[in-house]
Amino acid sequence: MPANNRSAHPFYIIAGTMVCLLALSYVNNSFSLQGYRFRKVDLLADIRKDIPAPARQQPPLAQRPPAPDTVDAADSLQAAQMPAHARPSYDFMTYTGIQENFDTASGGMQHFLHALQELKEGKRKKVRIAYFGDSMIEGDLITSDLRDSLQAIFGGAGVGFVPVTSIVAAFRGTIRHTFSDNWKDYHFRNNPPEDVLLGLSGHAFFPEAESWAKFSPVQRRRLDRFKKVSVFYGPVAGSCNVVINNKAYTLTGTAPLNELTLQQDTLQRSVLLKYAGGAPLPFYGLSFEGDTGIYVDNFSFRGISGVELGKLRSRMLRQMQHRHPYDLVVLHYGANVLFRPEATDYSWYEQLMQRVLASLRNNWPRTSFLIVGTADKAYKKADRYVTAPGVPALLKVQHALAREHGTAYWNLYAAMGGEGSMTHWVEGDTILANKDYTHFNRHGAARVGALLYKAIMDEFKQEVHPSYSGSY
Repeated sequence: MPANNRSAHPFYIIAGTMVCLLALSYVNNSFSLQGYRFRKVDLLADIRKDIPAPARQQPPLAQRPPAPDTVDAADSLQAAQMPAHARPSYDFMTYTGIQENFDTASGGMQHFLHALQELKEGKRKKVRIAYFGDSMIEGDLITSDLRDSLQAIFGGAGVGFVPVTSIVAAFRGTIRHTFSDNWKDYHFRNNPPEDVLLGLSGHAFFPEAESWAKFSPVQRRRLDRFKKVSVFYGPVAGSCNVVINNKAYTLTGTAPLNELTLQQDTLQRSVLLKYAGGAPLPFYGLSFEGDTGIYVDNFSFRGISGVELGKLRSRMLRQMQHRHPYDLVVLHYGANVLFRPEATDYSWYEQLMQRVLASLRNNWPRTSFLIVGTADKAYKKADRYVTAPGVPALLKVQHALAREHGTAYWNLYAAMGGEGSMTHWVEGDTILANKDYTHFNRHGAARVGALLYKAIMDEFKQEVHPSYSGSY
């Protein structure tokens, strides 16, 4: 065929097709047919692949968890430089620092932060923290790392309060603790008689013939010797005899809580307490401290949700605060509230904890309080572990309790990484939690202790030293 007879029609067809497709790419012509979704034509998709996708649209405000007075991330640096009392609230579901609440005159962390400052300046001798929790903190987990970090900055040497007996004594690494098996233990869960006052640990221990308990220091910094030991016991109808390190003592006192302080020259390397007869009385525990510094008392009780603290009587709370005052109370619960992972109605828990917080705040009016929001908890759904729906629901209740009662709030769930974080802590390269997808192992507990320490010190710097730019 001669060259001048070649047709140009194929070129016109291809060019026309390209023009039509390019035009269609600017028309929103997506549609569905029998369950299949046809997206709009985009001839420039390959060269647009490096352009960031638009931000995902937020759900309507009514569908978001309530976050009154929240601030944007762009304002967070400026807000962080403000004193705590001047800072706005953050979205409680995502903020990883401590959120202050000032609905009451003694709200938030104010008393505790200024007590730390007075301790630092030598204007007071001691600061104490009572850390209440469930099995998440038993064996001194979390609290041991928090204690060690705080004592490194503010001084102090000693493990603090230890109950007379403990189901996790062999597991605890911050003190060696053995005891006879004939102590009668009344506690939160076995319906003690009406006339038995439980101690802050939730226990009251009654001795029988030749009951004993022995405590020895461990080879760890600030825990390798006993400097000062106090024995806490209940009212005595007459007198009671004990032998401590082969020295006889007669216990007296009719107050709800009485204290025997041991002199340093009688402590030796261990403390061996033996019941030697006399009037029956409850023993609560021993406290191991120095003359100055900061102390963190671990009040763990396996299997409880925190509502059991409502069983602590006012006269015990007030007497303990008189003899052994606390500047900060930490309430760390949640694992046992989430026993049905898909449940999301925790109104029952909110009602019961209302009474607990009202009682504690009423009996310890000048003490700071910090509610620790639950950690992430995962459960198996289909073929993988996911965050339980109950977790955000419970966090909402815990935050509401903090706001209503003027306590500080720290969201452990957010601090450990938020949604799906427990799965990562269990299955990650560094294993930080156990296969129950609920409890931390020692490494994970140490990390939580470090996270809480940082959150506390951030508050301390912002409130007491807002211009301080160094690190503790």
